[in-house]
Amino acid sequence: MDPALRDTALKDLSDAISGALHGSILGTSTAFGELTLVAKREDIVSVAQFLHDAETWRFISIVDICGVDFPERIERFDIVYHFLSPTRNIRVRVKISTDEDTPVASITSVFKGANWYEREAYDLYGILFTGHPDLRRLLTDYGFDGHPLRKDFPLTGFVEVRYDEERKRVVYEPVKLQQEFRSFDYLSPWEGTDYVLPGDEKKS
Repeated sequence: MDPALRDTALKDLSDAISGALHGSILGTSTAFGELTLVAKREDIVSVAQFLHDAETWRFISIVDICGVDFPERIERFDIVYHFLSPTRNIRVRVKISTDEDTPVASITSVFKGANWYEREAYDLYGILFTGHPDLRRLLTDYGFDGHPLRKDFPLTGFVEVRYDEERKRVVYEPVKLQQEFRSFDYLSPWEGTDYVLPGDEKKS
């Protein structure tokens, strides 16, 4: 699609959605040929339904649902939905926010393809979805502790997995580091004790 026509279409779409869902859309922006809508958490199903059913647009394909973690915020998670209109070749992004305890309504009643995307967001971030038909972990093991894409999740995890030859089975054990983490100063690793490469001088 011609960029000028695409931008006009995105502007029309933004106006149409803001008008039809007055009060559900908190903000809009356009960048890199995509429209981003910031929606109210409690209205995500009605927003998804409108995008899916609107005859002019027909966003009938869901491309992805992902989480973004901002641990310094009270509502630390953004849930980002990506929709595609195959007939118009236009993409739209919808963002909502939530905290660790407040669930978000599942959109699987509108987009059945959201099933595994929501499971992935639950597994990796701990984002809860109400009305999901089978909300359980997808990528990590059943007994996995924590949610590995949270920014406060330790790099080493909490447990390590290995095959025990004596027990003839996989066992889970607390992580035991064989040495302390090295402290990197991010300067040259070839720097010697008697010679400092120009530009690598450490600040005292």
